[in-house]
Amino acid sequence: MDKNVLVDMYISLQEQIAAQTEETKALRLQIEKLTEQIALMNSRAFSRKTEKKLTGEGEQLSFLDDVLNEAEATCRGQTMIEPEMDQVVVSEHTRRKRRGKREEDLSGYPVVIVEHALSEDELQEKFPEGYSRLPDEVYKKLEIIPETFEVHEHHIAVYKGKNGVIAKGEHPKEMLNNSIATPSLVAAIINAKYTNALPLYRQEQEYARKDVNISRQTMSNWVIRTAERHLSLVYDKLKCEIQKSHVIHADETPVMVTKDGREGMHKNYMWVYRTGNMCKAKPAILYEYQKTRKADAPRAFLKDFDGKLICDGYSAYHALENEADTKFQVAGCWVHARRPFAQIVKSLGEEKAAGTVAYEALVQIQNICHTDKLLKKLPPSKRKEQRRKLVKPLVELAPLAVVKGE
Repeated sequence: MDKNVLVDMYISLQEQIAAQTEETKALRLQIEKLTEQIALMNSRAFSRKTEKKLTGEGEQLSFLDDVLNEAEATCRGQTMIEPEMDQVVVSEHTRRKRRGKREEDLSGYPVVIVEHALSEDELQEKFPEGYSRLPDEVYKKLEIIPETFEVHEHHIAVYKGKNGVIAKGEHPKEMLNNSIATPSLVAAIINAKYTNALPLYRQEQEYARKDVNISRQTMSNWVIRTAERHLSLVYDKLKCEIQKSHVIHADETPVMVTKDGREGMHKNYMWVYRTGNMCKAKPAILYEYQKTRKADAPRAFLKDFDGKLICDGYSAYHALENEADTKFQVAGCWVHARRPFAQIVKSLGEEKAAGTVAYEALVQIQNICHTDKLLKKLPPSKRKEQRRKLVKPLVELAPLAVVKGE
């Protein structure tokens, strides 16, 4: 065989091997990318939603521990100590145990004295030569009295004068006209449903077991009418207070709704607005239901707001900031900035993710949040100074600087 032919064959084989090698590398990269995407999708669909404990801060509980054996998992490896009475029953304006002030802490609650004494015959038998009573041995137990129902029958005195004028005794205005509903009853229903997540049909069953027959349809009517007539006024007042705040946190979450005037199931949105953690007044939180995610919803809610809006990277907020009549400024949220890195770490696993830019960025953001939390109780001016001194350098460090493209 000719030498040139052999050389050409050799070169051709080398080119084929190089091409196959490049193709193999490309396929391997594609497989790794698809594997990571599948792991990320599985993590979003099936794993725990929390972003805690992703960087070696402890082990997560399993589904068995979380749901079925919650009590056993909670007590595992711990020595149980019974709480004191003043740790369980907290005074109205106190959230911490105050040593030496137990009686003062419990002074706002009714106390029932339960006497345990010997009868006169028993005393004569035990002390035939006489006795004197020493100070009682006292201990306290906490009892719970199940809810009770009372029918309040209002008798309104009616008077008629000799001149024909009729007068009635003063009586409270009805919360809902021609209804047996009272503020205490409707408040209990609303609290059970929206605070304790107890559906109306289960409340209906619970009331029936107590021989109180209130249908879920009746309870639904009470809740809606109360919200429209009374709670809407509270909502408007809270909205004004939130708009007066210097800082507002905003976010939105999808809600699947079947009956919103359209056929079939549609994705609607619940928008939430709240005052900042550093606000001197009590925190105010409002939820606003909207059918879309358009910027019209935050535009209407924030039209009178003049301050800092803390939110995620959703474009609607930033578009509003650039409008001519907008008074507020948009500030980023570290929790939302952390989420993409946390998802990558969860999908890869802590061991495999260690050393990656995502893992280092996640650790750095946690350090930023931890450092800022330590400054929470400082006065505003001092906190601002310490933030510039301690937090700002952490933000400017790699790998966040790499992520930002600096």
